Amino acid sequence: MSTVSHAADPPSLHIRFSAEEWASLRQSTPMTLTATDIDELRGINVALDMEEVERIFLPMSRLLNLYVAASQSLYRASATFLGEMPQKVPFVIGIAGSVAVGKSTTARVLQALLGRWPDHPKVDLVTTDGFLWPNAVLEARGIMDRKGFPESYDRRRLVRFMSEIKSGAEWISAPVYDHLTYDRTEEEVVIERPDIVIVEGLNVLQTGQVDDLNPVFVSDYFDFSIYVHADVLNIEEWYVERFFTLRETAFKDPRSYFRRYGELTDAEATATATQIWKSINEKNLIENILPTRSRADLIIEKGSDHRTTDVRLRRQ
Repeated sequence: MSTVSHAADPPSLHIRFSAEEWASLRQSTPMTLTATDIDELRGINVALDMEEVERIFLPMSRLLNLYVAASQSLYRASATFLGEMPQKVPFVIGIAGSVAVGKSTTARVLQALLGRWPDHPKVDLVTTDGFLWPNAVLEARGIMDRKGFPESYDRRRLVRFMSEIKSGAEWISAPVYDHLTYDRTEEEVVIERPDIVIVEGLNVLQTGQVDDLNPVFVSDYFDFSIYVHADVLNIEEWYVERFFTLRETAFKDPRSYFRRYGELTDAEATATATQIWKSINEKNLIENILPTRSRADLIIEKGSDHRTTDVRLRRQ
């Protein structure tokens, strides 16, 4: 098995594995999910089955379990040196990627798998959608059409949230986002002493300035980061497919922010979804999200069928 870049490839920060090579690194890691579990974890129009979990996610779970164990050992070593009791500090995993690329499904599957390892049973998942400014604020600032772009997030609050996680705080609250109403709610979710926290969002690997006096980024708090990648044309196709599915489901709900799209014809739905993709999501991907890919510790490359074709692991 080859675990190094091919000779013809230019020098890279990452070691490239085919899906088959990556699958062999699972070794004896047991499958702890059932077919029913996988059905519940699958996102809209995402090709996820037992085979994909076995060949891609189980090796990833094994790798992350090793990273978590090493991190815990490091904390114990520091505590021994300082003559203190080891403090429980969560291992933080960041997951980035475009809209409709499958990063939310990736986050949910990893949460389920990692939570079944005996050494770190409490795994929490936080999406950065909750840190978007409320629609009223975005409208007042004239940036409603840039929702999802870096400036649409309350980045100071997000960085403060990450700092609290890594300080070992007993509990931390995070705002909640409602995808049906397309807005942040008044609710908050409380995270209490997790072993692992997965933070999933579009721009979590970005290094855009938050505070001139304290230039700290969300990614500074990550112990491991993942980028889910696919060709832009494939992601556009998946986005349009997802729009069609939502047109027949969530958009029909009277409470939906996008209920006006629920009665579109096929031609109208295609034109509308394509226009939204081109003017907002593709622009954000090209300008802000894709440039952060090389910063990730692990890159998942997807083919046109939504299945993983290869995996790139950053050289340590």
